[in-house]
Amino acid sequence: MFTGIVETTGIVQSIAFREGGARFVLQVSAMATELSLGESVAVNGCCLTVTEFDGAIGTATFDLLSETLRVTSLGQLKEGGIVNLERALRVGDRLSGHFVQGHVDATAKIMALEQSGMDHRFVVTLPREWARLVAPKGSVCIDGMSLTIAELGADHMTFWITPHTFAVTNLRVLKSGDAVNIEFDMLAKHIERLVAAR
Repeated sequence: MFTGIVETTGIVQSIAFREGGARFVLQVSAMATELSLGESVAVNGCCLTVTEFDGAIGTATFDLLSETLRVTSLGQLKEGGIVNLERALRVGDRLSGHFVQGHVDATAKIMALEQSGMDHRFVVTLPREWARLVAPKGSVCIDGMSLTIAELGADHMTFWITPHTFAVTNLRVLKSGDAVNIEFDMLAKHIERLVAAR
């Protein structure tokens, strides 16, 4: 369980694709000294399991299944790419974002990412099959960031990004046309299922 508040960013050190998935090695700086084997870390919003880590050189290794590569944008990353990182929520932590599972539902394309005054206007496509789960001012997780929908269109969502969020996340290196991971609000999913069951 996560909250969509990015702790830091990491750098893709290496990607080794193989039958059935891939192995990612990320430079995660000081976070590596605090990790443990089997721990969950959200990488661009995707919950991954730490399979190796080296605190001395600041790296962490994750194994990705073929399903993860199919559903998320992680397979499109290149060496040197920047990713958002968040460790799993601890009992008693503040919920500064919203409940996030790290289970990516779909990918979307960035339609616009442009500065407007001190902020940035961020627009991504909205997959039609998931549109029923979003609402104006509702929360959605984009690449591991808990964001509030400022404007909702038939095929897109618009967010306003504060200077702090832009500076400490991978948004600073993204551009129009890039793919991002989306996880829709799990509370909306549960409500929809409960209502449908009636």
